[in-house]
Amino acid sequence: MANVGEVSLDAGFGSFTVVDVETSGLRAAQHRVLSVAALTLDTAGRVTREFHTLLDPGCDPGPVHIHGLTREVLRGAPAFAEVREELSELLTGRVMVAHNARFDYGFLAREFDLTGDVLPVSRRLCTLALARRVCLPVPDCKLATLASYYGIAQTRAHDALDDTRVLAGVLRALVADAARLGVAPPMLACPPKENYRETWNRGSSRTGPKQPCLYTYPGRLGAGEPLVQGMKIAFTGEASVDREILVAEAEAAGLDVTGAVSKLTSALVTNTPRSGTGKARRAVEYATPVLTERQFRTLLEKVRPGRRKDDPAAAAQRGRENRADPPLSGRRFLVLGGSHAQAAAIRARIGELGGSAAVNMSARVTDVLTLPGAESDHRLAKAVELGLPVHGPELLALASAPPLPEPSPSRGQDGEPCVATPVESPRPFAVSDPPPPTVLGPGHVMDLPTAVHGDTWTVRASWVQGRNWEVDVVAFLLDGDEKVSGDDDFVFYNQPETVGIRLNADGPSEQSVDVSLDRLPDHCVRVVFAAALDGAGVTFGDIGAVEIEFAPGPDVGTMARATLDAATEERTLLLAEIYVRGDSWRLRAFGQGYTDGLAALARGYGVDVAG
Repeated sequence: MANVGEVSLDAGFGSFTVVDVETSGLRAAQHRVLSVAALTLDTAGRVTREFHTLLDPGCDPGPVHIHGLTREVLRGAPAFAEVREELSELLTGRVMVAHNARFDYGFLAREFDLTGDVLPVSRRLCTLALARRVCLPVPDCKLATLASYYGIAQTRAHDALDDTRVLAGVLRALVADAARLGVAPPMLACPPKENYRETWNRGSSRTGPKQPCLYTYPGRLGAGEPLVQGMKIAFTGEASVDREILVAEAEAAGLDVTGAVSKLTSALVTNTPRSGTGKARRAVEYATPVLTERQFRTLLEKVRPGRRKDDPAAAAQRGRENRADPPLSGRRFLVLGGSHAQAAAIRARIGELGGSAAVNMSARVTDVLTLPGAESDHRLAKAVELGLPVHGPELLALASAPPLPEPSPSRGQDGEPCVATPVESPRPFAVSDPPPPTVLGPGHVMDLPTAVHGDTWTVRASWVQGRNWEVDVVAFLLDGDEKVSGDDDFVFYNQPETVGIRLNADGPSEQSVDVSLDRLPDHCVRVVFAAALDGAGVTFGDIGAVEIEFAPGPDVGTMARATLDAATEERTLLLAEIYVRGDSWRLRAFGQGYTDGLAALARGYGVDVAG
């Protein structure tokens, strides 16, 4: 077993400070930091200094059932201004590391701003993004899951100090696995393109992703029946307690809180059913059951257990339903060498034979296919070191590709066989590999299983790591006329958030968009995702393939994947769309490129672009 405690973290980017914050809510514009912990590490990953403190921001502490920090616990704790200098000392000149680093970075940037200072972080590393890039055989990339996978004890989840200690161990193990695979950690320069100050000033209509529900949708609430975990609950109108308290209670009980009323809504909670709000009108239209606040809180006392989405029996059934045996099923190829056109044709053929094509090395790559010039790609040597099968294009010419072969010796420059020495993963035990994602080709369509996985989805895009391309992922919220209804329906790096959707920079070669389908504006029937190049003289032919992944949440395993190749001259690339079809949402992969830039694409969708 590799000694992960001695893995060098000095990969040319200095030392780390591992950070975690507990907050009164999800939005930095409105909520505050209640607890902060920071651990400095040396280049071997050992903790050299620990800092932890509670903070009293003088506001409602929010979801106490998650972090346990009541007003009484926080009373007498220092204000952020009193600890700012010490925290600044721990962060200055170091890489800030956090799990979902955008969240922690945003809250700390906001707290520093409130005290008249600037967060002294010039680079950050998100371990959630690193775990996705390594692509471990785990069902999701939550901190608790990674800790279990690597055998790291977690004693108090959502405790800032314990979370940083756990994360320091996860970081060491992840860096070891990344080094084993030749994967560079996705370092992100700060401040990134997200304009946090502009986001803070947008007001309460801007919402972050909701808490995912762990239970499958059981249907509507029947008359005289109890609530069941997984039921979709909407709220409207005034209540006797703060709305966020009601939401927190519902989510803690295992209910799926939604921001809109649809035909699937199990119940609407309101004290004024004839208020005329959009939700109340739709409840009448769909005959949605209506509960008063008192009735709802009474039913909360006896919520019936639901069926978890990770139920092994359900997973086995899904596996039986999705069984298929094309020649390359279950195999993931990294294509090296060749021109862009040659590599694109090979990746398309891999898809036709049931395999999937990767754009970067990861733990899920099973094979490497080489084209002329592949020997100059450093990833080929890493593949040989890992013992991965290396093929030429003749593999795909076979009518029926052979089963996955045992690794055969590759030959070095002297013609002698290269003996691949197995590199043992630092994980102490094996975890069953989750089902492989659905592979989509350009134009392929699938229904989004919102009844099983809820309404919060993440679309991730990544491209070849290690090149200084400026790629911007954008999203358009379109109405029935295929146009935006206003500039707020265009999400890009200078406007990274609008109602129901948020753009995230996860690293220098990956970006993602979180979409809450039930929170999208009523006029939105389609969300189109695209990528555009920033800077002159570069095309998607230079960059190569763009890989997109679809998952039911930012830290959940991939459900569907597509590898998209544009031709040689495109500067904008349509990636995918999520759209309404009848009573359900569908997903379509695109891969269509245009030679015009982002401004022309935005104008085509009705965005008022200056100049």
